[in-house]
Amino acid sequence: MPLQGFRWFLCCRQGFSLLGRDYGEKEEEESFELRNKEDLTSNGRSPAEVTVSQPTRTANGTNGHTVSEVSDEMKSLIIEKNKMGLEEDLELLVKGWLLREVRGSWIKQRRYWFVLSQDSLDYYSGPEKGARRLGTLVLTNLCSVIWPDKQTYKETGYWSITVYGRKHCYRLFTKHFNEAVHWACAIQKVIDTKAPVETPTQLLIRDIEENKFNPEAVEHIYQHNPILKYTQGPLYAPLLPFPYGSLEHTYHSGKGYGSVREEAVKLFNCLQQLESAREPVPIIQGVLQTCLDLRTLRDEVYCQLVKQTSCTPAPHTAAHLRYWQLLTCMSCTFLPSSTILKYLKFHLKRIQSQSPDSEMDNYASFIGEALEKTKCRECVPSWEEIQMLMNRQEMLCTVHYPGPGSCQLYISSHTTANEVVRRMQEKLGLQESKNTFALYEQNTLWEQPVASGTLIADILTSLSSKESESNSQWKLCFKLYCLLDADSISVDSIEYLFLFEQCHEMVVRGQLPACEEDLQALAALRLQCLIGDFSTHAPCPPLDDLFPSHMVEARVLVSLSAPPALPPCQLAAQGCPTSQRFPTGLLAGALWSHTATAAHKQKVEQDMRLRSRLKEEAAAVMGSIVERWKGLAGYSRRDSMAAYLAIARQWSGFGCTLYEVDFYISSTGSFSQKLWLGVAATSVSLYRQGEAEALESFPYGQICSYGVSDSNTFKITAGDRDLLFETTKLTEIMQLMNAYFSAIHRKRGKGEDTGITVADSTEVAFHHLASTPTPTLLELPSHPV
Repeated sequence: MPLQGFRWFLCCRQGFSLLGRDYGEKEEEESFELRNKEDLTSNGRSPAEVTVSQPTRTANGTNGHTVSEVSDEMKSLIIEKNKMGLEEDLELLVKGWLLREVRGSWIKQRRYWFVLSQDSLDYYSGPEKGARRLGTLVLTNLCSVIWPDKQTYKETGYWSITVYGRKHCYRLFTKHFNEAVHWACAIQKVIDTKAPVETPTQLLIRDIEENKFNPEAVEHIYQHNPILKYTQGPLYAPLLPFPYGSLEHTYHSGKGYGSVREEAVKLFNCLQQLESAREPVPIIQGVLQTCLDLRTLRDEVYCQLVKQTSCTPAPHTAAHLRYWQLLTCMSCTFLPSSTILKYLKFHLKRIQSQSPDSEMDNYASFIGEALEKTKCRECVPSWEEIQMLMNRQEMLCTVHYPGPGSCQLYISSHTTANEVVRRMQEKLGLQESKNTFALYEQNTLWEQPVASGTLIADILTSLSSKESESNSQWKLCFKLYCLLDADSISVDSIEYLFLFEQCHEMVVRGQLPACEEDLQALAALRLQCLIGDFSTHAPCPPLDDLFPSHMVEARVLVSLSAPPALPPCQLAAQGCPTSQRFPTGLLAGALWSHTATAAHKQKVEQDMRLRSRLKEEAAAVMGSIVERWKGLAGYSRRDSMAAYLAIARQWSGFGCTLYEVDFYISSTGSFSQKLWLGVAATSVSLYRQGEAEALESFPYGQICSYGVSDSNTFKITAGDRDLLFETTKLTEIMQLMNAYFSAIHRKRGKGEDTGITVADSTEVAFHHLASTPTPTLLELPSHPV
């Protein structure tokens, strides 16, 4: 009887040694306690008991035996199989000749007899009975198969399949495509039938979850399982199971990633470098970038951080707090899966109970709150944000608004654009406005609205990277988005300034169709508003900030389009035959070179003449604007703004947002190119660029549905007509139309007059739009066609 107990003890030690090499740390660091009946909990298991899945062979992975059973059974299975001949194998699924890639040999491929069974892929010296088995790849659910591809066939003349195991990788070749597919399908079916492999960390997490209300049992688990605790040694395998030879990293191969298993081990090494790093921010950014690119590693990093913040020998040192700082950044960037999230929250409460009123307690409290708010980020936090998170502080964000003004707001990693819009409205006294506002990413040439649910931290990171790439200044702007009621805006309000500034932006971009006299009058009123009465000492802004530059260019190009008079020698040359003007022979190359040089010189002269004419025309236009400005003496800033908007309101499309449309086609046969699609509070209209009158207009009451038809086509169904627009602004058009429809629904809910007449024939169609949930401002389409 004592001998039997001693053998059982040896089996336990040897079985866990296999796990130490496969999944965790050094063998001498891992141990399991021998359990007595008195140690069992109410659920029949001891606090430290782990049922670890093991393979039927030691070669690759695990499959269904307790730790105490592993060693003898695996050893006996391998010994018996080695003794067995080919004729003794049962339940063979596929067998046949295949070529296998052999490394380290002058022969690259060798021919073997392969046999697939329910447990493994084996290869032999031949098909005859008693043939010697040369290798085995044990199949578990972590194995993976790469299917045959054309590129390999073109390069080698063979169809190949690759099978990844824990220790081995078989690259097999055949000349027949059907045979390669047959083997790949058969191997994949065997892999799919295998039970999931669980690592010791997973099983211990489950034990902790089952015993979370029993502190003594939990401490017992931590005490007897070093894999859960801080270590200074390396990690030899991931804490969580990942497929062997996982292909997910190939999508990011340009960034130099290896397999997911390799990256998991590298990440643990990066974590340990935090303790001695002089500047931790680059390491933290690198870990977060890897987790952003390789989504499956997020849970692994959380487990590694929980491990390194558990049972630490010097928990209050600055080096150890680096782990907590990285955990803080992780919690504000990515959410773990539900199982790991429960484990993480339990770990935070455990640390808080063990170290109250400490820095670890403060970090744990901050992380717990962050996990309740975190959404998956689109960008890795910036250097500034990481520094703020390491100190558990908020960032300062500058938000500009039309005119020279700006506001500074404190934001967290969880602040959305919608929250900033609301806070800006409160700060500027715009809560009662009937119009809606939004944030925009903006530089001197381009702007785009920000969706309401977008994280401001992501926007700031994106703007910072755009600045470094384009060498232009980007900023976050707060502007009018839906102009629902321009008449109710008070002349003395800041909203009136918004309307004036945004109207002037449209004028300068050439999106307000008006005659040149009106445009010059608008420019003069702009000068009067900015500077006041005319003075020779007043600094005058450039013409491009006052007047649409494309109009000046168009004028010059028209004046230069008339063909110049040819000199007499060229006129005479036109009458000469080609053979006489360009003789062949020794001088032909020289003549061609002379002609090319003359053409280049002529082009340079044309460019210089064009620039000279542009300067002359710009000076003439500026002179006319200044003369008009002199006539505005005495106008106040308020009077100038009112007069400016009065001229702009003469256009019937005032207040709409214009989008360029490459072409437009209607189901009735209408077809046009290069148009403006104007989205306003009551209708959608089509304009020829530069023309004030709309080609067609569709009130919202007539629109049955709208949405994205394909990657660059927007579709509107109005009555019995289908309208297709090709444009690059699909998302922006959809967002704005959603916002206007939402405003209409809100007004109708309050019993207000929307100003939209809905006929009986279109009311059903309008209810079709209303039947979907009311979309939030600036969200993606909720009305697919």
